[in-house]
Amino acid sequence: MNIKSILLLLVYVFTALGSEKIVSLSPSITEILYGLDTGDMIVATSSYSLYPKAAQNLPVVGGYTDPNIEKILTHRPTLVIGETFNTKTLQRLEHFHIKTLMLQLKTIKDIKHAISLLGQTLNKTQKANKLITNITDAIKNIHKNSKAHSVLIVYGLHEDLRSRIYVAGENIFFNDIIKLSGNTNAYHNSLISQPVLSYENIIALNPEQIIILHSHATEPNVDAKKALHNWYLLPTKAAKNKRISIVDEDYLHIPSQRVALSIKRLAKEMQDD
Repeated sequence: MNIKSILLLLVYVFTALGSEKIVSLSPSITEILYGLDTGDMIVATSSYSLYPKAAQNLPVVGGYTDPNIEKILTHRPTLVIGETFNTKTLQRLEHFHIKTLMLQLKTIKDIKHAISLLGQTLNKTQKANKLITNITDAIKNIHKNSKAHSVLIVYGLHEDLRSRIYVAGENIFFNDIIKLSGNTNAYHNSLISQPVLSYENIIALNPEQIIILHSHATEPNVDAKKALHNWYLLPTKAAKNKRISIVDEDYLHIPSQRVALSIKRLAKEMQDD
């Protein structure tokens, strides 16, 4: 094969790779795709895909739990990527002969596997390995507590604790971080990753530390001072130990390569005093 033929072949290969038109069905997948430097392949995504900022300019095909099939089809995707909760949507798209890929993004192991799989699928293996290494390094650098204590991670900040309280159970990356820090999850149930509790349940669990994940972007009207005061009124070891805190970071809820940041931030929050 002469040099001209080789150059033509390379142009064809790069053109074929660049022609991929992807619809992402979750913010996590969108973040990973941008992390792999394949953001230019995304033609549409789900609502709440806020990172990086470029993702906010993409067309939205619906919520990440209820995407609109018709909107997806208008973008003529060559690949639609969803999570396990998108199973029905992905199955329907297969009837239209659209290639689909389903990822599980619950545990840290899942996240690393998903990054690797996307790297292989989109010919970005080297970049994927770099993202995975960042996660592995964050784990290696965790400060482990010499004495374990029970930690309850709560999703969302509310002034009225009579409302439903979502917490991190097992089989989710928050539970991984708690264990990697040398601590224990105050909620024990291997079947439920995001259980809903009442404040009476919280009192019964009696955690030694409570970390509340707050997002000012999605909960802008919450009076954080008042909400924290109400948490301290609950008779728990966490209140007695003065170990109830609010952590407001935009990456905490997203199981993507930015879980490396979540590992560092939450491990620091759980360190021994």
